[in-house]
Amino acid sequence: MPIILALLSSMVWGLADFLGGTLSKKRKAIAVIGGSQSFGLLFASTLALIFGLWTWDSTVWVNGAIAGAMGLLGLVGFYTALATGQMGIVAPISSLSAVVPVTIGLVQGERPGTLQVVGIAVALVGVILASGPELNGKVDPRPVFLALFAALTFGFCVYFMAKGGQINPTMTITAMRATQVAIVLVLALALRSLGGLIKKDIPLLATIGATDAGANILFAFAASLGLLSVVAVLGSLYPIVTVLLAWWIHKERLIPVQYLGIVVTFSGVALIAVG
Repeated sequence: MPIILALLSSMVWGLADFLGGTLSKKRKAIAVIGGSQSFGLLFASTLALIFGLWTWDSTVWVNGAIAGAMGLLGLVGFYTALATGQMGIVAPISSLSAVVPVTIGLVQGERPGTLQVVGIAVALVGVILASGPELNGKVDPRPVFLALFAALTFGFCVYFMAKGGQINPTMTITAMRATQVAIVLVLALALRSLGGLIKKDIPLLATIGATDAGANILFAFAASLGLLSVVAVLGSLYPIVTVLLAWWIHKERLIPVQYLGIVVTFSGVALIAVG
């Protein structure tokens, strides 16, 4: 069951990220995040109330708040990278977020298998291959660095999300969304701007918010039922959906070495999961 839930979370996350990255090409990333996460908060809190999961637990709210702050930073970097670079490059790099919980587990006494160690090395090689054309000086390297930043912050977000999810997955996501909405609201009031959002964006913002929150809840439940080192990696496969949607809808085309890099990156992630 945890494997299925983690894979489902990847599929839904991939859709949410594609939609968020697409809208961020027209609107400011922070505005897209604020607008969509408001709907995500509504979605998560409604589920908690309907299923009788609404509780106040300091551990859940603290971990949820930290996960929310880390996730917000990651989303700003990720959506900006998706909007300014190629989704087929940015998305696979962000999947390296799985390395963070694996590393934390190692520090806490876990010992990854040989395949996991090999998988981390393979994934890093894949990132270099996929990013090569972006780092050769011919184009702006910022999307790659933003994607790496997103991977780091997403990794910590996943870790704290999983900690809160051990107690109450739905309330952990509610705490995450409440934190993110509060931060963005303060920024919006300080800047006196909605980042260019208009009424026409509401349906898409609602879809992004619901799918992203839904993916978070699926992952939190998966982490509460299975090993974080495995679930985190399976949950990081969302770029496959994002890349396929970018190829299908945006007609993105990559050069051969980039396709190879993407395949190698995903292969490394798969080795981590198997290990």
